[in-house]
Amino acid sequence: MPPTGTGASRVGCCILDDKGAVLHTERFDSTPEAIEKFGQKRLARDCQVALEATTNCLAFAKVLRRYAGKVTISNPMQTKAIAHARIKTDKVDAEVLGQLLRTNFLPTVWEPDEKTQELRRRVAHRQALMSMRIQTKNRIHSILHRNLVALPKVSDLFGKAGRKWLGEVQGLPDDDGWQLKQELIMLEHIDGQLAETEKFLAARAAACPQSRLLMTLQGIQFKTAIGLVSAIGPIDRFRAPKKLVSYFGLNPRVTQSGNSPAYTGRISKRGRSHARWLIIEAAQTAARCAGPLQSFYVRLRKKKGHNVAVVAVARKMVCIIWHMLKTGEPYRWAPPLLTHEKLRSLEIKAGGAKQKSGKIKGEASKGGKPAYRARRRADWDTGKLAQAQYEEMIKMWKERNPGHRTSG
Repeated sequence: MPPTGTGASRVGCCILDDKGAVLHTERFDSTPEAIEKFGQKRLARDCQVALEATTNCLAFAKVLRRYAGKVTISNPMQTKAIAHARIKTDKVDAEVLGQLLRTNFLPTVWEPDEKTQELRRRVAHRQALMSMRIQTKNRIHSILHRNLVALPKVSDLFGKAGRKWLGEVQGLPDDDGWQLKQELIMLEHIDGQLAETEKFLAARAAACPQSRLLMTLQGIQFKTAIGLVSAIGPIDRFRAPKKLVSYFGLNPRVTQSGNSPAYTGRISKRGRSHARWLIIEAAQTAARCAGPLQSFYVRLRKKKGHNVAVVAVARKMVCIIWHMLKTGEPYRWAPPLLTHEKLRSLEIKAGGAKQKSGKIKGEASKGGKPAYRARRRADWDTGKLAQAQYEEMIKMWKERNPGHRTSG
């Protein structure tokens, strides 16, 4: 049974027998050729391999599965024997992984399939592009600020009129003028890459039933929906909503010792950070829309403040998402017109045909502006009705359970 751990440029390997005795240790380069050579020389179909989760562990596992009977990827966040060791080397870590694997005490991670891995990489690439665009815009603002340049009266400095003005700014020092031109070129290039990436994600979201389902929940657009789908994977791997909440790192940390009562602190933040950021951003929007989530946010904000209330809304949204994906049913209080507009916008982003008038195609455009405004009012009335029913339910629950706390 040869467990191994992966490193940045070289890996440490420790081969154990069935009783845990060390048979062989070595180090080799983390290249396809070296991994192939190791598999041919040291592995057999009755062997098991343990890898520590790293950036390239999936590539390692793909090669090693050609030679070993089973390849397991461990969860480093739960492998305390390695994280808290006084002596840490690749060989020592590999031996610990082997002993845990041999005794069936090795915590593992879920391995996504190839399509999910590709989708995760595209979502991560879009997030990187967004960060680069923000940094570029901040540098442009810095150039204007340090040279006391008054901003034009435009709604968006980086819109069509704003960029035209930026390209004609006069009176800057030579170095700042040169940098401004370079930043604008870079911004244009990033925007092009971002548009191409979002078109790919839109096409995937339009063809994904789970993404379209999540878009019925207020606050979730296609970029958030496809990001959540790529992070969650098959919903069947989460037995209960609280398991999905924990995967997002939105579960509270609990501390207890002896007979003292348990103390609940801040959220653990031990899940997928990007997925947590996506759902919290969605919660910011959902808290502004009429409905049960807004009522829940307002009630908590009075007690705990804005930040805690938004995180609590995000946690509740994760629980709702679990039920939606598990049952395949859309959000019960989804506003019809807004949901239609989101889905139609997704189809256009994915390459669907636009209507000549530029309006939303389908039922939403029938009857002209008066009918459209009536549908918008109906959306609002639906949300207010759901909000009133939710508040009545909470009131009745408190009357039946006096003295009990509820976050529902």
